[in-house]
Amino acid sequence: MLAIKTYNNDLNIFRRTVRLMGNRFEISVVGNDPVWADNCIDSAIDEISRVEKMLSAFSDDSQINEINRNAGLKPVKVNAEIYRLIDRSLKISELTHGAFDITYNAAEKKIDVHKIERDSVRFTNYNHVILDTVNTTVFLKEKGMRIGFGAISKGYAADKAKYILQLMGVGSGVVNAGGDLLTWGLQPNDEPWTIAAADPNQEKQPFSNINISNMAVATSGNFEKNATISSKKYLHNIDVKNGFPVSVLKSVSIVSPTAELSDAMATPIMMMGVNAGLYLINQLQQLACVIIDDHNRIYTSKEVNI
Repeated sequence: MLAIKTYNNDLNIFRRTVRLMGNRFEISVVGNDPVWADNCIDSAIDEISRVEKMLSAFSDDSQINEINRNAGLKPVKVNAEIYRLIDRSLKISELTHGAFDITYNAAEKKIDVHKIERDSVRFTNYNHVILDTVNTTVFLKEKGMRIGFGAISKGYAADKAKYILQLMGVGSGVVNAGGDLLTWGLQPNDEPWTIAAADPNQEKQPFSNINISNMAVATSGNFEKNATISSKKYLHNIDVKNGFPVSVLKSVSIVSPTAELSDAMATPIMMMGVNAGLYLINQLQQLACVIIDDHNRIYTSKEVNI
């Protein structure tokens, strides 16, 4: 169902919420024609569904599944879109020194810290993904290795949905992909799109409004899920390099030009911690972050003013 927010001019915000890729997506477009807006949102939803199918590791006819089936056996030829996505993922892995990594060990069914430590270099290692630019092939060196896009797929899907909407003439809108936001243009009142960063000391009370027009913001946090290991509760982000849950930071929000990049960088910065995370973000152009630690202290990169 299309929801409409009316302004005192000819423009409105048309919104629809759907469940896609296991997440709640809300797509908003600014315009004055509800039929046109409905068609635009239909096309965006179709594009997100296409990306979900393309990146599935379980569909028999998906190229990701074929890459995984042939791990340790032979290279697999893929289309240009998948090849470029994997190539960008490996570059982010290199940038974050492996904190972001699309590889994993398919054989691991439950947490075994000692086995994770032994297998991490062999199976969870982006350096063992071999790309052939000339033939656009992907080869996983170790049998049992797998790749998956859970840490980047919804951001990539949001970017593709925005691209389709812009092709259809949507000059301003928002794609909310499970809480990760991608915006372009201005609100109907000519104000920029902003996000209210929550004050950790006062529930539901914002401490700052951050301008995110023509940008994307993604948040990784230790406040939604937890796991119990040996009767001890841990927060949900687990460092695959050593097998231990990350509990130093409460949340990291990354602002960048694309939802894909914001989505990909949020969890690695959680794993790096405050000092290393801020140092990395401050070296990069067009990236910014807000970090909240487990004592509710707030840290920001040099591009953020609060």
